[in-house]
Amino acid sequence: MFLKTIKLTVVFALFLSFLSCSDYQKVLNNPDTNLKYKAAEEYYKSGSYKKANRLFEQIVPSYRGKPQAQRIIFFYANTYFQIKDYNLAAYQFESFVKSYPKSDRLQEAYFMSAKSYYMLSPRSSLDQEDTYKAIDKLQIFLDNYPESEFSDDANTLIAELQVKLEKKSFEISKKYYIIRDYKASMNSFDNFISDFPGTQFKEEALYYKFLSNFELAINSIFTLKKERLVEAQEIGNTLLRYFPESIFLKDIDRKFKNIEKELTLIDQLTTNTK
Repeated sequence: MFLKTIKLTVVFALFLSFLSCSDYQKVLNNPDTNLKYKAAEEYYKSGSYKKANRLFEQIVPSYRGKPQAQRIIFFYANTYFQIKDYNLAAYQFESFVKSYPKSDRLQEAYFMSAKSYYMLSPRSSLDQEDTYKAIDKLQIFLDNYPESEFSDDANTLIAELQVKLEKKSFEISKKYYIIRDYKASMNSFDNFISDFPGTQFKEEALYYKFLSNFELAINSIFTLKKERLVEAQEIGNTLLRYFPESIFLKDIDRKFKNIEKELTLIDQLTTNTK
């Protein structure tokens, strides 16, 4: 009996779904734009954005220049955002901004256009061209509407994108260390710290810069070794000044001891050769 009830429930649900799809197709194929408009709004309100999108797409040309156009075009743009077609969402919101510069929803459309670019930003391991574009769009929005109700959200999105750029730059610098190109690693981390002085990766960046200097010094020829060991010491001390309780403290202390041994040995060899 229980299984029979489940089967009947499933069949009924499928039947309702069929009716819903059937009704939608009828509206979609109906030439009555007013009917399509009402149906599009109902689908929009219920969260059926794909269906709403197709209906809005059909009626937008018919309503241009009419009082309803502004509302329809805004909803049409937002359906693209909701179905995650962010390229078209950005385009449609930008079109709305250009078409309705005095609209009550101008700031919202401007922000949603910029947010669409934010959504196009890829993970940090990929090319970040879209991330830079998103930051530019969000910053332009903030410059134009610094007191907007969306300004806090825009600042939050910019901060997230900035972290993504920092992570990308940090990982590039770290790769130089991994492949043992220590000079390139040192220069890259110098640039990273200069470009992102307030970065959340500063401790780790200084640590890898220290490691790069240490490895370069340890493996240097005799005439360059002392100078490079001292430089590695200085970088390690810089890290500890910023982060006295650093998570890398034990490893830094071990390497400091190695540096002291090497410096002592160099001084002894230098004295003996005189």
